[in-house]
Amino acid sequence: MKLLGSLTIVGLGITPGQTTIETIGAIKSARHLVALTDNPATLAWLETLHPQMQSLRSFYSRSKPRSKTYEDIVEHFLQMLRQGRRVCFALYGHPAVFARPAHELIRRARQEGFPARMLPGISAEDCLFADLNIDPGHGCQSYEATDFLLRRRPIDPFSALILWQIAVIGQTYCPGRTKRNNLSILAKTLRDIYPRDHQVTLYMAAMFPGCPPTCDRVALYALASAPVHPMSTLFVPALDVPPPDKQMLRRLGMA
Repeated sequence: MKLLGSLTIVGLGITPGQTTIETIGAIKSARHLVALTDNPATLAWLETLHPQMQSLRSFYSRSKPRSKTYEDIVEHFLQMLRQGRRVCFALYGHPAVFARPAHELIRRARQEGFPARMLPGISAEDCLFADLNIDPGHGCQSYEATDFLLRRRPIDPFSALILWQIAVIGQTYCPGRTKRNNLSILAKTLRDIYPRDHQVTLYMAAMFPGCPPTCDRVALYALASAPVHPMSTLFVPALDVPPPDKQMLRRLGMA
């Protein structure tokens, strides 16, 4: 009887201590573990769970288009599934957040009839909420920075705003250098909405257990010249709490 391959995509969290019990179980029970993370502590820990772990870092190259890299990764997994292998794909953070290969792989694996599931993980956004003491239930908008500018995404200034990948605005891959002109364009766009002295935070989640996160507060007018790490995320707090609609208060029986 031909074995039917299966796929489980899991999120490792930002540090090894954030990996869920469910994910650890999926890693240990998988016949093949393939990981995508730059965190050396996470890679070393994964090898203790699954000594035959394979890393996908060799699929990446500065000279290789990112779209080609993603397609090669997806095809690599599909070939394993077609061979009847039980595979676990482990990704840094949450496997559904900024992880195009994971979404495409789930779609195509199911299309070919393979059982495929995704288990959640702690993302940088989850860490941001905790480290900055933010409750997203009071309103939160989240955009990739280049997408935010290109598509002129609407903003409610009375809700918090999170902008991802601000160090690589207008770039198709991360070369390690921030394009200051593009960061200036973002800063100018935000100054059209918020006061120039509005305090924003350049945030980066802790990479290792026990280490503090990076939470650098700057005034919006100084954002364009502020030090930005390739992994920096921008948090823009809400201006204020808007007043309730009196008519809606009456309709809801609250007045």
